[in-house]
Amino acid sequence: MKHTYTVSQAQSQLPQLIKEAEAGEPVCIRRRDETVAYVISRERMDAIVETLEILANPTAMSAIEAHRAGKTRFFPLGRLDSKK
Repeated sequence: MKHTYTVSQAQSQLPQLIKEAEAGEPVCIRRRDETVAYVISRERMDAIVETLEILANPTAMSAIEAHRAGKTRFFPLGRLDSKK
């Protein structure tokens, strides 16, 4: 990982870590050569949470699996208005 800090460095440079994370670069924090934490942007965390919510939704997963299997049919949105 490009942006890696020790715990001591992270404590003293927190504003810099936050700027790097906001720029889209995850920051790795290590203690004794082991990763103990990451600093990521709110936008990235929101995307991770959204992905986890989709993966936990059986209906959404069924739709994704049907699409991957080629069982999904798509229609132009205009057809929805013409069915009235």
